[in-house]
Amino acid sequence: MAAVISLDGVRDKNVMQLKKLNTVLFPVHYNDKYYADAIASADFTKLAYFSDICVGSIACRLEKIGGAMSVYIMTLGVLAPYRGLGIGTTLLKHVLDLSEKKNNISKIYLHVQTNNEDAIAFYKKFGFEIVDTIYNYYANISPPDCYVLSKEVHAKK
Repeated sequence: MAAVISLDGVRDKNVMQLKKLNTVLFPVHYNDKYYADAIASADFTKLAYFSDICVGSIACRLEKIGGAMSVYIMTLGVLAPYRGLGIGTTLLKHVLDLSEKKNNISKIYLHVQTNNEDAIAFYKKFGFEIVDTIYNYYANISPPDCYVLSKEVHAKK
């Protein structure tokens, strides 16, 4: 039997799962505002389970820029032993599909460390483009620079 990938929303009762994943996956410590934004974004933040084991997550923040809404992907990560199984793709496609269903979302964007070639290649597969470079974006990791990757959203009728 094939393993099943399932997604679950992040709420107060399971936010510790997200905190544990982030500690393992990312070289950055996230503050309470990050977790409040993640929970507030409702369906745009998900935990990924592989055969009922929590192995990844996507956390987004919804932002109003001008008259349009944007989705900012704060984090997307999958534990190393579970990479290459379609879990990151499932998480990102969930957010892309959700964004297309909402008529008021114009773009999705994120920051990626300039040396994270795997992540850059992953996002480019889904139509994201590098639109900016921010120098010294990260305070305590090397290199400190990041790319801004962005993708326009076209609502499905």
